[in-house]
Amino acid sequence: MAEKINNYENTNRLFDKAADLVELDEDTRLLLKTPFREIQVEVPIRTDVEELDVFVGYRVQHSAARGPMKGGLRYHPEVDFDEVRSLASLMTWKTALVNVPFGGAKGGITCDPRQLSENELARLTRKFIARIGFAFGCTWISRPPTSTPMPRSWPGSWTNTPSRTAIPPASSPASRSSWAAHPGAKRLPGAESR
Repeated sequence: MAEKINNYENTNRLFDKAADLVELDEDTRLLLKTPFREIQVEVPIRTDVEELDVFVGYRVQHSAARGPMKGGLRYHPEVDFDEVRSLASLMTWKTALVNVPFGGAKGGITCDPRQLSENELARLTRKFIARIGFAFGCTWISRPPTSTPMPRSWPGSWTNTPSRTAIPPASSPASRSSWAAHPGAKRLPGAESR
C-alpha cells in the first residue's frame, strides 16, 4: 500500500522551493508558513431518522495580512488537519498572486456528503459554524463548495450563487437576505454590482 502524502508538508516543500528562488531568509519563511489560528471541533447532529452522529470539523486561518481570510468548507471522508492547513496556505498564496484583498483560510468536515441528506448537510454546516464561532466570530467569507451539490432547502439562494459568499446562522436575518458578507464587502472589487 502506498504511503499517504502529507498535504501540508508537500505545500511547505513547494513554498520552500519558491522561497529559495527569491532567497527568502529562514525567519520570514517560518512566519509565512505558520498559520494564524487553528481549531478542531466535534459536531454532533441528529440525522433525519433521529440518530445522533458526531463529525469532526477543522478550521484554519492562515493569514489576514492582505485582508479578511477567505476560504471554503471541504466535505470529505478523509479530510484532516494537514489537508485543511495546506488548503488554507494555498488560498493565501492564490489570493496574493492574483492581487485580491483577501487572506487565506479553509475549513473541513470529515464526512461523506453523498451519504447525508440536504437537511443533514445544512444542519451539519450550521452546527460547525456555531462551534467555531466562539473562536472566529460570526463572519466567514466562503463560497459554495464545487464538489458538493448545494441543498435547495437552505435559506435563500445564497448557497447557489458564487457572489453571495457568507454563511449566516439559521436564525440570522442575513440568512434570509441575498447578500451577507464581511462588513467591508462594499469596498471589495465588484461590490457595486451586488
